[in-house]
Amino acid sequence: MDQFWENQYIQIAAYYSVVILCMVVFLAIFELVTKYKNWEEIKNGNVAVAMATGGKIFGVANIFRHTIEAHNSLLFMIGWGVYGFVLLLAGYFIFEFLTPKFRIDEEIQKNNRAVGLISMIISIGLSYVIGAGIS
Repeated sequence: MDQFWENQYIQIAAYYSVVILCMVVFLAIFELVTKYKNWEEIKNGNVAVAMATGGKIFGVANIFRHTIEAHNSLLFMIGWGVYGFVLLLAGYFIFEFLTPKFRIDEEIQKNNRAVGLISMIISIGLSYVIGAGIS
């Protein structure tokens, strides 16, 4: 059985499957903390929501990229990925806190593309910082 798990194709499939599952869970959590429904807004053509959500997807994927490179164990990869996600989520709340003149969620829901773009860049940028810390 050890040879099975040592096969590179099996390892890649395992990492891929786990990351997809984590991505679904993490996006569901983001959906809970935002005041809008991500996929409904995207379906309706809200580009700001698409940019913000895309940034979150890229951010989570980038964090997992670093965890896969840094850890040989699937369990460690998941643990560090969850930790990185929590930090990324904290960054979202900090961004909301640092903009007291307007509400981030409300502006993104109104399709304010400038706010959506900044949200995307913050998620991507923080994922690089988090990933570097994990590596």
